[in-house]
Amino acid sequence: MIPASGSVVTRSPEETRAWGRALGERLKPGDVLALTGPLGTGKTVLTKGLAEGLGCPDPDAVCSPTFTLIQEVDARHRMAHMDAYRLPQEGAEDTGLSDYLDGRWVVVVEWAERIRDFLPPQTLWVTLAHEGTTQRRIRWGNVD
Repeated sequence: MIPASGSVVTRSPEETRAWGRALGERLKPGDVLALTGPLGTGKTVLTKGLAEGLGCPDPDAVCSPTFTLIQEVDARHRMAHMDAYRLPQEGAEDTGLSDYLDGRWVVVVEWAERIRDFLPPQTLWVTLAHEGTTQRRIRWGNVD
């Protein structure tokens, strides 16, 4: 069981993905995850793990939706994967994201700090940070 808040260090992309898979197995429609962290910390790798944990038949097809903004992922519980990297600070309401915040989707937002005020209060914030070449510190909780 993953506690409501905490911190873990992963030592490889495979461990980051495995941690995401363990979290994904516990997600349900209505859950919103806000992923933050610098470029290259593993936000998309973690999202592949989330998709795998949700039962996505092809989690490797999950990629950063920087140019499409929102990628729909078929799984046991449908997942909407959004990348807010290129959004202007006030641009979230024009993306269609609100359509996915209706309680029927698991929503995962990369670069979520850019649209912080648009996300619901129960959002689970997951922050990834470099701790060496392959190590990552993953912190999570309801407040970033």
